[in-house]
Amino acid sequence: MYQLFQLATVLCLSLVTLTARELVPVPQVFLQEIAHHREIMSGLGSGRIESVISVNGFARVLQGGKWFSRIGKEWREVPGLPRPEGMQATAPNGDVYQISAVGLQRKVSDGWQSVQMADKSGRVWGTENGLGLGFDSAGQLWFASKAGVACREGKGWRFFEGKDGLPWNDFTCVTAGLNGEMWFGTHLGAIRWDGKDFHYRQGPRWLPNDDVHSIAMDLEGRAWFGTAGGLGMIERRSMTLADKAEVYEQEIEKYIKRTPFGYVAEGPLQVAGDKSTSKPNDSDNDGLWTAMYGAGECFAYGATKDAKAKSRAKKAFEALRFLQKVTQGGSHAPPKGYVARTIRSKDLTDPNVGRIAHDIQERKGDELWKVYEPRWPKSADGEWFWKGDTSSDELDGHFFFYPLYHDLVAETVEEKERVREVVRDLADHFLANDFNLIDHDGTPTRWGVYNPKSLNMDPRWWAERGLNSLSILTYLSVAHYLTGDEKYEAAMRKLIDQHGYAQNLMFPKLQYGPGSGNQSDDEMAIMCFYTLQRCSKDAKLKNLARYSFYAYTMNEAPELNPFFNFAYAAHGLGASITNLWGSYKVEPPTGWFEDSIAALRGFSLDRLDWSHRNSHRLDLVPLGQLTAKDLYSPEDSPRGYRTNGKVLPVENRHFGHWNTDPWHLDYGGSGRELGAGTVYLLPYYMGLYHGYIQKPTVQ
Repeated sequence: MYQLFQLATVLCLSLVTLTARELVPVPQVFLQEIAHHREIMSGLGSGRIESVISVNGFARVLQGGKWFSRIGKEWREVPGLPRPEGMQATAPNGDVYQISAVGLQRKVSDGWQSVQMADKSGRVWGTENGLGLGFDSAGQLWFASKAGVACREGKGWRFFEGKDGLPWNDFTCVTAGLNGEMWFGTHLGAIRWDGKDFHYRQGPRWLPNDDVHSIAMDLEGRAWFGTAGGLGMIERRSMTLADKAEVYEQEIEKYIKRTPFGYVAEGPLQVAGDKSTSKPNDSDNDGLWTAMYGAGECFAYGATKDAKAKSRAKKAFEALRFLQKVTQGGSHAPPKGYVARTIRSKDLTDPNVGRIAHDIQERKGDELWKVYEPRWPKSADGEWFWKGDTSSDELDGHFFFYPLYHDLVAETVEEKERVREVVRDLADHFLANDFNLIDHDGTPTRWGVYNPKSLNMDPRWWAERGLNSLSILTYLSVAHYLTGDEKYEAAMRKLIDQHGYAQNLMFPKLQYGPGSGNQSDDEMAIMCFYTLQRCSKDAKLKNLARYSFYAYTMNEAPELNPFFNFAYAAHGLGASITNLWGSYKVEPPTGWFEDSIAALRGFSLDRLDWSHRNSHRLDLVPLGQLTAKDLYSPEDSPRGYRTNGKVLPVENRHFGHWNTDPWHLDYGGSGRELGAGTVYLLPYYMGLYHGYIQKPTVQ
């Protein structure tokens, strides 16, 4: 049965040829982009900034007809300066260029001379409708118009349009930055050219207002923006990836952890933008998010032996363990080993009120939805409500975390046995209940179904067949790995040999190429693949799973996901799979390392859910929606990717977890929710542990 998919293996491997290379860990130090606008207005009025210019390398601001200079952290009025001239720019050699009604012109002794723009192939651009021009630090002239952006390089002009990565073209100004960089203001955000790529900055995370009509650079390389809604500034500050991690760690500690156990999810704010007003509450997936946070701390301790990381990982373990213990002994107790989704204090409002009506409504769209009560039973001591109907994604998180905690953090015999007890009880629950997660009502939870009859015979479960087969084989592998009890190996062999679960996991998800299917499934599959490769002792199973993992990762490659990339690289770098036709390399996809580091560096320090608009951009390609209904893809929101074939950078999106659809183009939000930094911490610490990132210098 292990040979059924060998032909597909050969056909898929023939599409991509990748080779392993020497991997040099990336340095810790980088330039972090940080936006300021609310906190830099002291001394200025609210509202429109008429102009911002640079005078001797210092920003000067014109507002209400008055000029201001920044002294310390306060803007103070200074003597008047002449208003900026129209669209003119002076070259390093003194030549003056302007945009006029007749187009681009260069000043000569007897007036103005028209300048023609043609690229190396002879293609000519009109210059009559120019919207901005300027010289970069290398003395190259840049010209902006509705047609796009042109740069005069050496012997000719180079044109940039949407297909070349230019995000937008409604220009208002052009300003030179440092080291060949150029900034472009538009009526819908600002754009930076770094010498290789364009970077789009739009929305309240980056600017006080999207209508940017002037930009000035100061001596420190900071970009100042005059907008219709106030003054903005973006700096690029030297820091380390470890420093960035600590920023997120402190926010999680102060504003996100919930209950004395420290569950990690999000922090809803009572006042937009004010993190001190965070009031975290329970979520459906507290167990999953806490497990992923805890896994990051395990990698952190494994890489650095930092006592803080160990303490955080231990707290996460106790929180997850309690989700198993809290369900036992009460009046509505499920079988031993069952884990709750989350808990909430008895002192809060009863979450069961109105729940039945909600579940009945859910049942109308999902015939398998459970309608039962209480969905939130009380603990035996009466102190906690715990939420039932636990999902498979919760379990995937638990089993991802436990072996990492056991191997990398737990040190004493007692600590390790504490982990084995939790895993043993949960695994035994599955063995005693036909591989189902049984709730207090005696029936399986909505998504906790792993038995062969359902997955292989019931059409309602065929969509879950691959992923749930992968999950249960992972759970049993972890139980066998940690406890050494052969009954878990025997159960796994039964599922493989009699019910085809090894073949099932070859196709963990129904999808039709990049961007299709359920993104939560991706997160779950990656955790299970990583754990199965790490814990399984079955070489044949691992060989099949490695190829499935490889194919899955190739499909996910355009999503710029450092967690997914690092998880695969940990098992795929230099790896091969073997079948009847030979051995084939299954290296990570081209660019996995560069894309991952760019994402880690690109994450904003501001984790508030500010909105982002991208669907208007010129550098995007729509993603087809032909099978949207079948693939759980949203039909009411534009989806797409950049002309380079990849999704938008993290700088242009906001998401709380790696299960968010990265093919979305527009993101709502009003700064009223603080996202946990786990989306950064987990891949950063994983990359640190596996040697992709240099270890931080101990202070």
